[in-house]
Amino acid sequence: MKSNDTHVDEQGRVHGARAEAQALGHALGGWSPSRRGFLGIVLATPLVAACGADGPGGSSGGVPNAGTIVIAGNDQPASIDPAQVSPEDVGMNFVFNCYDRLLDIPAESSELAPSLSTKIPSVDNGLISEDALTYTFPLRTDVKFHDGSPLTAESVKYSWERAIKMNLPEGQTERMSKITTMTAVDDHTFEVTISEPNGSFLRSTAAAPVASVVNPAVVEANGGVVAGQPNEYLATHTASSGPYSLKKWARGDHMSFDVNEDYWGEPAHLPVLIKVLVKNQATMLRAKGADIMSMAADRVAKVEGIDFVTVDTSTLGLQLDELGFNMKIDTSTLPDGDDIPADFFHDVRVRKGFNYAFPYDDYIAGPLGGFAERVGFVVPKGIFGYDPDSGMYPTDPAMAEQMFREAGWWDRGFTMSIVADGGNGAFNGAALAMKDGIEKLNPKFHVQVLSAPEAKSDKMMAEDPIPAAMWSYTSPPLTSPSEYAFDQAHPDGKWGQVGGFSNGYSDPDKVAAMCEEAAASPDKDRRVELYSQLQKLQYDEAMWVVTAQESLPLAYANWLTGVTSNPLWPRPSLRWALYDKKSSTT
Repeated sequence: MKSNDTHVDEQGRVHGARAEAQALGHALGGWSPSRRGFLGIVLATPLVAACGADGPGGSSGGVPNAGTIVIAGNDQPASIDPAQVSPEDVGMNFVFNCYDRLLDIPAESSELAPSLSTKIPSVDNGLISEDALTYTFPLRTDVKFHDGSPLTAESVKYSWERAIKMNLPEGQTERMSKITTMTAVDDHTFEVTISEPNGSFLRSTAAAPVASVVNPAVVEANGGVVAGQPNEYLATHTASSGPYSLKKWARGDHMSFDVNEDYWGEPAHLPVLIKVLVKNQATMLRAKGADIMSMAADRVAKVEGIDFVTVDTSTLGLQLDELGFNMKIDTSTLPDGDDIPADFFHDVRVRKGFNYAFPYDDYIAGPLGGFAERVGFVVPKGIFGYDPDSGMYPTDPAMAEQMFREAGWWDRGFTMSIVADGGNGAFNGAALAMKDGIEKLNPKFHVQVLSAPEAKSDKMMAEDPIPAAMWSYTSPPLTSPSEYAFDQAHPDGKWGQVGGFSNGYSDPDKVAAMCEEAAASPDKDRRVELYSQLQKLQYDEAMWVVTAQESLPLAYANWLTGVTSNPLWPRPSLRWALYDKKSSTT
């Protein structure tokens, strides 16, 4: 196993205020809590003639399908338009691989790097104003779109204005909600002003897929920009300057991508062909039809032991596996058999009882195959502000009993429900582990696990209030502690509203103020202090059951080189341009 030392720092100085809780909640509204990104993507050999000069299954020097990286995925994008892709859709990774942005997150690093912008703006270099409202980006002068036309500051302005005007609900335009003005100062200088200081602007906006730069001429020739409407052409074609361009999309069958040989940066090594909606990916890898496989931790066992395959579990993902408490229950919507009152989880002793009852080590060793770690609340390990000493509940049946006795439920008993995606081993496993831990305590305690198909569980999770007492969930892959704080802790944030956190916190206004000050403080040390306090407060108030933080396993064949995974890249955290194939597998 390789060690994991990923660390994410914040760029800039300060961040927004309470309104951001509402904005982020809207931005994350499309996140599917029963889908951890784009799991199960496999680079494999499909039986199509486009597999290279040697034909399907062919090889050169013993390398399967030399000259082409062939990807077999179990999904296909809903869209590959930067203004339309949603956080949970595989299209996010396609945008990441085909388009350029002002700033980039390079391989094996959590720090921002120049891309279209030749410098990273800061107050020290004069590219962020003293009031932290205006950012100036000096652009490269040698960048061309795939049609040969130059990329200029007007191109960047057009692309960002386009995303804002389209404002599609599935997209991530909320990341641009603080922008007030954009100016192409000259051909190679782009300036943007925001309404209030935002310390995560560079990472959450300038480096985000929604900020990818599109070719204005291609867009205007193919439907232009219509407010509130998607562009059908850009949803299925690329108009970019990046290392790849889409050659063909045969929906339901395959997608092929050509290398941009005139790319301003390091050109990609090999073209890519993606076979979509493929099943039995691990079988294809074992049969040497596959190059690489990205998967959930609970699927590692399917590829372990293959002698020509390396399984790398060293990269820890930036998502928290959690069980959520419903603190605004509508008892009329609960499943048959549930007999808990609406205020059941308002009592912190009940929430602590569930935390002490969960079998953490068994869950990690079982459904997750050992490829996960115990962590605390709110901020994942690897994100700026994570405090390893903020508190984690042990599995302690005696303490669980004490909590339930003090809360008055030990002699009374209860029946309650947990909703989970039945097709997801980790989510369903967490719900079943919770059931096992609670029911072992007391024969009067009963937990109903509602193992539903993904579509049904997603529908239930989208209801407000959720028609169940608890839910099995994973946080979305965010990149800054302020985003996690607003998503996971703020009483007016996404889960604060859905879960009714104001009914559970002893002082919800204090929590809101803490989240907002941590986001806005210009003092890095103060932010660290506040995020530590927030994590400890969430522990003290037991607002979730944090079951694990999973690794991002990769399994790849020994003929593939350049394999790198970065948790800050859109899942499946892969960058096609880095990959190459050896001239021989021997």
